[in-house]
Amino acid sequence: MTGVRRRFSNSGAGGRVVENGRQDIGTGGLISTQEAPVAGSGSRLWTELARNDVHGPLPILLLVLTTATGLVDAVSILALGRVFVANMTGNVVFVGFALAGAPGFSLVASLAALAGFLVGAFAGGPLVERWSGQRGKLLRNATAIELGLVVVGLACAVLLASTPGVMAAAVVAAFLAVAMGLQNAAVRRLAVPDLTTTVLTMTLTGIAADGRKGGYPTVARRVLAVLTMLVGALVGALLVLHVGLGWALGFAAVLLAIVALVATLRSRRAEGWHVRGAG
Repeated sequence: MTGVRRRFSNSGAGGRVVENGRQDIGTGGLISTQEAPVAGSGSRLWTELARNDVHGPLPILLLVLTTATGLVDAVSILALGRVFVANMTGNVVFVGFALAGAPGFSLVASLAALAGFLVGAFAGGPLVERWSGQRGKLLRNATAIELGLVVVGLACAVLLASTPGVMAAAVVAAFLAVAMGLQNAAVRRLAVPDLTTTVLTMTLTGIAADGRKGGYPTVARRVLAVLTMLVGALVGALLVLHVGLGWALGFAAVLLAIVALVATLRSRRAEGWHVRGAG
């Protein structure tokens, strides 16, 4: 662990601060040095993610949501006919491919996901506005509803497993997309820098363009956003390909439940991060 050197000399009971953070403290005329520990980079990062004065635990909770997004998109891409339910940029492109007749793309599923996402964002708008005065409760309530929608999507996937087809995939994609639309509406209002939970284009741009001047916590937060999405997609793909899409959606549901639980526990008493701009 790094530290700053402190020199001790006979300068009274309290001592005095000298150059480079060193402090003279009375020791009966003896001169000695001592390493004063300071917080390391790991501690700084944990404070930034979980104990930030401005955002509290929101950064780490949004990283968990980012992992869940990777899991859900792995299901939608690999099991529902090449459709995004969280990333609407990619989904609009897929609609174009489907309209052009490109093989392997489902126009019905893509349109269902696009419509579902818009419904989730539209319905989430007034709900987010209603809960916006307390960010902990906003995250708790939005994630709880999202969890319910993912569970419904999982149930539909299980029930419709015996009747595979475009319509079955479209139904599942629609429910998942509604959940992602609501998540986006909530995260947008939470306004934690670099943590959108669903898209990484600007995050990657920030890593490359601001890497030298962004500072360690900022760069680390952006890198973690990319890594959590990657891990979610990797785990989701492995589960879909080797076990089944139900396991991937089940894992996503567990992560959502954890976020909702932590947000509930951290909302029981007033904290500065509950109000946007506080601290």
